[in-house]
Amino acid sequence: MSPGPQTATWEPGRPVPIRAILGPLRRGAGDPTWRVHDGALWRGLLTPDGPATVRVWREADGERAHRALLQAWGPGAAWCAAALPAWLGDGDDVSTFEVHHDELRDAAKRLQHWRVGRTGLVLEALVPAIIEQRVTGKQAFAAYRTLVRRYGSPAPGPGADLGLMCPPDVAGWRRIPSWEWLRAGVDAQRADTVMRVLQVAHRLEELERLPLQTAWRRLGSIPGVGVWTVAETVQRALGDADAVSFGDYHVAADIGWALTGDAVDDVQLERLLVPYVGHRYRVQYLVTAGGLTKPRRGARITLPTHLP
Repeated sequence: MSPGPQTATWEPGRPVPIRAILGPLRRGAGDPTWRVHDGALWRGLLTPDGPATVRVWREADGERAHRALLQAWGPGAAWCAAALPAWLGDGDDVSTFEVHHDELRDAAKRLQHWRVGRTGLVLEALVPAIIEQRVTGKQAFAAYRTLVRRYGSPAPGPGADLGLMCPPDVAGWRRIPSWEWLRAGVDAQRADTVMRVLQVAHRLEELERLPLQTAWRRLGSIPGVGVWTVAETVQRALGDADAVSFGDYHVAADIGWALTGDAVDDVQLERLLVPYVGHRYRVQYLVTAGGLTKPRRGARITLPTHLP
């Protein structure tokens, strides 16, 4: 029987939009580690202490409407309970964020309580980011969903009854044969990058306790892990509010369109975001969540197969 539930409460004195803050952790609509049930967000995850099922929700109204609550089951339950404030952005300092473009003001006001969360789980963010390299979201989410369902494990406690899964651990990812990566839609180059990451997994999990500059340097030293992949990882795992996703198919065009009315490339984006240094990922989020992205009028990408 799984131990638990462990419980935790966090009351920061402001609204806590739980689903918006934790939303970047979701890998598509069919993510088997994610479920919304009975007004609460449920997740299956692997912690340094083992697997866990987590239920997070917010008081509906009254004097305690700003209170976030957590229940967790499994070997990692106590670890999750202690991590709740960080997950919901307790370490994200917005005091130095200033809006320099009028086009951003309405979104910044509407989303003023959103924060950059910090899970502390580097591999949980890094492996899916590698799977998402150079393909559409539809392809990447389908691949991740297939691999987690096939090689992950049922989440502890009530998570299993909801069909929640925990992603594979390091040994589990390593056991996936090359043809199963291909069958899931992940080419050999990305699968090889995942394998290289797993070889240094113990060093990567140390990054949660190290400066962000060290994390960027260590992640970027792995062949196949570029600037985009590092940014997507540290946004989620380390709460880096400055980690804009340079190299993304849409990000530069969307932010340029939102702030200037014209699409820009990565070089122009870097110049455009100079006033926001320290908060460039926050701008990226506000543009996307605020509905300011460039209209999609181009031809749809033909989805390739990686099967020989």
